[in-house]
Order: sequence, then structure tokens, then C-alpha cells
Amino acid sequence: MKRRCKWVDEKEEIYIKYHDEEWGIPTYDERLLFEMLVLESFQAGLSWITILKKREAFKKAFDDFDVNKVSKYNEDKVNELLDNAEIIRHEGKIRATINNANIFIEIQKDYGSFCKYIWKFTDNKIIYGDYKTKSELSDEISKDLKKKGMKFIGTTIIYSYLESIGVINNHTEECFKYELI
Repeated sequence: MKRRCKWVDEKEEIYIKYHDEEWGIPTYDERLLFEMLVLESFQAGLSWITILKKREAFKKAFDDFDVNKVSKYNEDKVNELLDNAEIIRHEGKIRATINNANIFIEIQKDYGSFCKYIWKFTDNKIIYGDYKTKSELSDEISKDLKKKGMKFIGTTIIYSYLESIGVINNHTEECFKYELI
């Protein structure tokens, strides 16, 4: 049996798959970077397993996290999302996602890609974490994204985001993934 990080509920296959195949693996794909930003924002105040179980519904509801499509959502689409019982129906988070899609696109234009923007904070290096819920790095990125106009991206959300996209490797030393990244 593989040793995993303690937060992984071994009874939940979806948790195991996420941990083993995604969490903490350096991500450079623009669509996935946007997807994880959206999911981490929706996770605020909820458990990650709730988000994982609704992930496919989120993909469908948010046009497979196509940032250009999401950036153009109108009131009809907001109402459609608010009526969608398969996702988290939080109006503030839905509106923040649309807003953040527009800022994401602006960052892509300014930096050549969102990937270049997010990885510049660590000079393209993976940071080995200290198992906290925020750091100076997440504080700095959160502050910068807020300054650019993003919403629902506090330091704790950004720290989780950085873990999910592999900028921060917080796999525990006993975890089989620790040395693989």
C-alpha cells in the first residue's frame, strides 16, 4: 500500500486519484490553472471533497473552464448557474468567477500567459512547503491579484491554489509523491 499525505481519505477514491495524479504536480496548462483557481475560490468555507465530487458538474456548468467563454457570461448565465443544483450556488462566487476570468485574460495579455505570471513569483522553482495555510508567498500573490481586481482570492485560498498547481509541494516526507516531484 502506498503511503500518502494524512489528509487523503483512503475510503474516497476521488481523493486518492486527485492526490496521486494532480495535487502538487507542477501545472503549466492555462485551462487547468484557471480551473483550479475557480475551484479553490468555490471551496472557501467548504470541504475539498465537496468540490471534488462536484468537479464534473462545475466543468459542464462553466464551459470546461474556458476562460474566454466564462469572461463573457451575462445575467442569464448567472441565473442559470444559480439554478444549477449540481454546483455550489453562491452568487458572490459565481460573479467573482466571471470577474476573475476577465482579470485572468488581462494577466495573460500582460505577461504572455497566466503561467508565466504565477510562476514568476518563485523564479519558476517549486517551493517545499511547511504545511501551513498561508505564507509570505501566498500573501504577496493574493495582494497582487486583489490589486488587479480579482475577488475571492484571499491568502488561504491562494496558498491552497499554489499547492494544487504544484508551485508549493506540501506532500509530507513519508508520502510516496514527496520525492517524485
